[in-house]
Amino acid sequence: MIDELTFRRESERALESLKQALIRAEEDGGFETEEKNGVLNVLFEDGTAKFVFTPNTPVRQVWISAQSTSFKLEWNDEKQAFTLPKTGEDLRTLTERLLREQLDDDSVSLS
Repeated sequence: MIDELTFRRESERALESLKQALIRAEEDGGFETEEKNGVLNVLFEDGTAKFVFTPNTPVRQVWISAQSTSFKLEWNDEKQAFTLPKTGEDLRTLTERLLREQLDDDSVSLS
């Protein structure tokens, strides 16, 4: 497990990078991104759903609450990224997949 200082630095960096990618994708995406107190929210224009991204310092994970599921991403030293152990997807890749599924739109891109 990474130490707390490293976790805080890396989770802030990862979530800020994700936030910027989400903001770029908002215009075409049918969703809006907002950040409050270190928590990143994606609100869908149709009002049917909300994704919540939260750093969880005690367990050194980034949690995503989306589609009635909790995704717990862990730091992967090899990839230098937070990844979902089950699939190996990094934070941005997983978020892009979840957005595509939620919006039923394969053109959504967080590049």
